[in-house]
Amino acid sequence: MEQKKNKRQLWKRIGIGIAVGCLSVILLLGIVVYAVWHNEIFTIASMELVRERNDAHFDGAVYTMHVKGGFYLEDFIAQGGVKSDAELIEFVTAKITKGLLDMGISESEIACSSFTAKSESGDVLFARNYDFAKTNTCIVFTEANEGRHATISTVDLQFLGIDVDKNLDGLMNKITCLASTYTPLDGINDAGVSCGIYMTYQGGETTIPTNQDTGRPDFTSTTLLRLILDYADNVEEAIEIASSYDLHDSAKTSYHYMVADASGKSAILEWVAGTDATDNDGAKRELKVIYNDTDSYVDTMQLSPNYQIITNFIVYPGYYDNSPEDEKKGYDRYEKIYEELSGTNGIVKDEWAAMDILRIVGRRNWDNDDDNGCTVHSVVYNLAKKTMTWVSNENFDDPSAVFTFGFED
Repeated sequence: MEQKKNKRQLWKRIGIGIAVGCLSVILLLGIVVYAVWHNEIFTIASMELVRERNDAHFDGAVYTMHVKGGFYLEDFIAQGGVKSDAELIEFVTAKITKGLLDMGISESEIACSSFTAKSESGDVLFARNYDFAKTNTCIVFTEANEGRHATISTVDLQFLGIDVDKNLDGLMNKITCLASTYTPLDGINDAGVSCGIYMTYQGGETTIPTNQDTGRPDFTSTTLLRLILDYADNVEEAIEIASSYDLHDSAKTSYHYMVADASGKSAILEWVAGTDATDNDGAKRELKVIYNDTDSYVDTMQLSPNYQIITNFIVYPGYYDNSPEDEKKGYDRYEKIYEELSGTNGIVKDEWAAMDILRIVGRRNWDNDDDNGCTVHSVVYNLAKKTMTWVSNENFDDPSAVFTFGFED
């Protein structure tokens, strides 16, 4: 009897030892996972659905995400950036998932309208329509750290391969959203610098991406915008950043940018070589900067200290010489915005007055010259107050579709 009792006690001790061992392994694995991915865990946990989808109105779901940590941007810069979306995917996959999970970035063709203006109180406003197709959207917040600005930006999640017809479901989709820091379309930083990216259709019948090769470090379109938001204190610093890199356009298309700061200075950044008829070698393109108030040689529609306008055509002087008028994609929207701003010399009452101009040239009110189906979002950044007023898919009169964020929130 005593022998049986001893055996039972022995097995009990063995069982306890195994349980303790298993718990220790689990705890150790937990510690390792936390040590390696704690920023990513906090970031994923921060994701919040702030507006449900409405498929009948072509509204995708809207999310917010607060990014913890530096999302490896210093490593990205240190390696000299990337030359293509494929290299960007490789970098993000290696850093964020440590190579354990695949991530993707998709191709697209987008049309947009944007302008700067001043409010009656003197605040500089940066307004933007993002025209494309039904999609899920994420408003992404990043922290100020290591000499970098805090930022707020908007990301189209279909660029990351997220299904446009479903809400985010499953851990893998949320992990994929971690790459959204590298794919902003527009944004603002806590220095009051705002920037947006817009398609330009350069190269004639077949759009040819900018693909510089001067030996400078390399950046793709959206990652250059990320760099401007994180490091630029003003327009001139944004231009200095753009001048320091070889640009390789994302998604097999061509882009230009508009950047503005709280002083009222703004600039359009374009990469061109020759005229529209000859601009068919992306490697030969050079950065051209068109300021809002100091370049007497540009179109007078661009010359005002109070406003500047951008859509989808190149504004650099002479680019469309000997080209048919229909090569200027988005010129109709450009003229309409100019009509709205020039009468008041770029002074609008407030953010909602700027939003009303975006409403006029949105998908539902304008006979647009492209195939994009909806205005995914409209946003007005106040560069003085460092806030954003953001509206989902032209739902201007629906309070549940209107969001206001700032860096003090």
